[in-house]
Amino acid sequence: MHAQPTQPGIRVSLAELIEMRHRVREVQLFSTPARRSPLIGLHHSKLRGRGVDFDQVRVYQPGDDVRTIDWRVTARTQEPHTKLFHEERERPIFIMVEQSRRLFFGSGLLFKSVLAAHAASLIGWAALAHNDRIGGLVFGDNEHHEIKPRRSKQSLLQLLNRLARANQNLHSEAQSARDSFGLALRRAREVLRPGSLVLILCDERALSDATEQQLTLLARHTDLILLPLSDPLDHALPAAGLLRFVEHGAQLELDTQNPDLRAAYHALGEQRRARWQRLSQKLGVPLLSLSTASDMVEQLRDHLSGQRPGKRP
Repeated sequence: MHAQPTQPGIRVSLAELIEMRHRVREVQLFSTPARRSPLIGLHHSKLRGRGVDFDQVRVYQPGDDVRTIDWRVTARTQEPHTKLFHEERERPIFIMVEQSRRLFFGSGLLFKSVLAAHAASLIGWAALAHNDRIGGLVFGDNEHHEIKPRRSKQSLLQLLNRLARANQNLHSEAQSARDSFGLALRRAREVLRPGSLVLILCDERALSDATEQQLTLLARHTDLILLPLSDPLDHALPAAGLLRFVEHGAQLELDTQNPDLRAAYHALGEQRRARWQRLSQKLGVPLLSLSTASDMVEQLRDHLSGQRPGKRP
């Protein structure tokens, strides 16, 4: 399929994602010598459950140089451990970002698919400025593109290029895969090294029993930051009279003047929000929900200051 022309808020271009680097200074995602980010506890933590300083040694993995094995730690723990040198200490940052048909929608400032792309690029530029290894996975209805974490601008540009191409190829008639999010999470579990920091940008509606289980398994070996995306219409149905929806020959009529229907619709949206909150608490990971209703950087600043997005003093 040929790439669609860029339409502000509806589609993004690679140039637009590159320009996001100028907004990095507006929000402190990662720490600097002068300022500590609220995410510092995740960004430099110990390897979960090992009791060994992750900056010094970690469990031996296939492919490691046997000459770097720490024999003292290996003898004490009865499990092979290898030494990490300075250039290996920074943890890989892996950005998983959805670009599927269900995100190709928006009633606010922009489409959810554009919000996902903007947030992923901002995180990527912030990680590059922090001298971290950056990689990611762009997943959609019927395909996914994986970029291995590397400490290079080229790696980030490769990820952003894949992201822009996936975004430009979105259209409302695409056939959705049954569980593209679940497949992406399974792939992440296969390729990510323990201790990686994984940021997940997906539709708020993507959470199911199966994907919740995959996220729980992924959280055992990596640190997660959850960034579910929503639109105001995901949570509240306006009283707009009789609405007709047509898709692949099927038709649906909704009487939005019906207060019971609107109440039930709102309750479903609140249930989705509450499920993400429960998962975040269960896994002990940050939840940074994003909406198309307001500026993405302002929402991130509110999250990191402990303030609920959209509720400004």
